[in-house]
Amino acid sequence: MKKWTIAALLASTAAFAQTNEAEQPYVYEFTIEKELAATPVKDQAKTGTCWCYAMTSFIESELIRTGKGEHDLSEMFVVRHNYIRRIKDNVLRRGRGNVSPGSIGHMHTWVMKNVGLMPEEAYRGIAYDSEKHNHDELNQWVKAINAKAVEMKKPLPTEIVEGVLDAYLGKVPEKFVYQGKEYTAESFGKSLGLNADDYVEITSFTHHPFYEKVMVEVPDNWDYEKMYNVPLDEFMQIIDHAINTGYTVVWDGDLSEPGYAFQHYVAVNTKEDIRNQKQLLAKAVEIPVTQESRQVYFETFQTVDDHLEHITGIAHDQDGVKYYKTKNSFGTERNGTGYHYLSEEYVKGKTISIVVNKNSIPKSIRRKLGI
Repeated sequence: MKKWTIAALLASTAAFAQTNEAEQPYVYEFTIEKELAATPVKDQAKTGTCWCYAMTSFIESELIRTGKGEHDLSEMFVVRHNYIRRIKDNVLRRGRGNVSPGSIGHMHTWVMKNVGLMPEEAYRGIAYDSEKHNHDELNQWVKAINAKAVEMKKPLPTEIVEGVLDAYLGKVPEKFVYQGKEYTAESFGKSLGLNADDYVEITSFTHHPFYEKVMVEVPDNWDYEKMYNVPLDEFMQIIDHAINTGYTVVWDGDLSEPGYAFQHYVAVNTKEDIRNQKQLLAKAVEIPVTQESRQVYFETFQTVDDHLEHITGIAHDQDGVKYYKTKNSFGTERNGTGYHYLSEEYVKGKTISIVVNKNSIPKSIRRKLGI
């Protein structure tokens, strides 16, 4: 009887240990291989302007890279001019344009080149009672005034557009003082010493010819801008070469995926729904990506353009799998850091385009592109 009791107890203890071990959460662990300087994480809050936060962070890293120091630039100054341009564009298209707040990387460099930039301290872009940005009402007004202009078949008066934007974002100062010097938006942008024409968008799709500038058919490319198209292997080479030679990268891709689990610090190309799991019980199984499967993702709407982030480094997990360390614009509350890691397969499959400094592109690829 005693022997049976001891044996049963040992068996029960072993079973408990196995169950307990099986229920231990799986945690992705990362080792940084290369990491570049970036400014502190910000929170886009309720604005739909990830594109501007990613691009602004990218430009801030460019200023650090070029020895200009750390600057906190105004996202909302650029966002304001995005609204102005697309409101006019939508009316000219008889209401068939896109007046949502989303955009892609080149809109930022357009403002940088044609209007200028401002520091955050000169234009925060909040003219309502809130610590965080909230554009819900602003976006309703933008849609309403657009609809009325289309109905009346008349361009919107500048005073109406500026009035709506002033009410929510605040008036833009004609001049401001920054670090002891007086600037306009134009003179401040020039003082930073960056050339907007140095920044190019790159994509990789087979329904367009490679090594040419093509128009990628996504809603946020509302002004039909063209970008360079390269094969997938060279697309990934461009990202790696940029990071490894000291240049950061802007990523434009898809976050509405089961493998995009910001709270777990990862985005992986998998069919497993890990984004809604409080804890992971095992590592997600990734699906390899080819040029062909990437194209299928795009043409069947499995890859869409709904988010932009800022790639600042390269890492690997405990199994040696490669990832890209990426700065998000969700603040730091969701996962404690504001950063996460996109797997190499995720970037291959779920990227629409990237923005890079053209000088960071391998010379052999630049020659093919003629830049």
